Amino acid sequence: MKVLAFAASSSKTSINRKLVNHVAERYKSAICPEASIESIDLIDYEMPLFRPDRESEEGIPAMAQDFFAKIGEADIVFVSFAEYNGFYTPVYKNLFDWASRINQRVYQDKPMFLMATSPGGRGGANVLKTAADSAPHFGMDVKATFSVPSFQDNFDVEKNQLSNTELDQQLDAELEKLK
Repeated sequence: MKVLAFAASSSKTSINRKLVNHVAERYKSAICPEASIESIDLIDYEMPLFRPDRESEEGIPAMAQDFFAKIGEADIVFVSFAEYNGFYTPVYKNLFDWASRINQRVYQDKPMFLMATSPGGRGGANVLKTAADSAPHFGMDVKATFSVPSFQDNFDVEKNQLSNTELDQQLDAELEKLK
C-alpha cells in the first residue's frame, strides 16, 4: 500500500504539513502497517503560473507531469489544505491547474483523505468544503475528511500528535473509514 501525503501549502513551517504527516503515520501504525508513505513538499513543485498561451508555447512543465505520475503510483492520497482567504493556496492551485491539463481527473479516482487546519477556530472549513464539493469533478474518491481548528491549541508540535482527546477520537473514526 503506497500512501502519497502532502500539504497544499508552500510554507516551510506549514501546520498542514505537520497534520498530514501525523495522520499518514497514524494510518500506518493503526490501520495499515505495511503502508509505505511518500511525503512530498509542494515547494519542490513551484513553476510558472499557468496560462493557456504558455502551455501552447512551452508545453506542460515536467514538475506537473511528475506530480500527476506520483498520484498515479499511489494507492491512497492524503492532502491537508491550507486556507488562504477562504480558498486554496496559490502554489497548490497553480500545480493543480497545470496537472489538470494532463487530465482533468487529476486524482485519477484514487481514495482520498482530505483534511485542513488553521490557527483559527474554523480549521480551514472553507477550503476543505471546496475540495470535498469539487472532488467528483477531479477524480477524488473521498473516503474521509478531518478538520483541526485552532491548531496551536489542539496539536502538540513537540510530540507531533493531537493534544485534544475529542479530535483524536474523531481522527480514529475517520481512519476507520479507510479500512
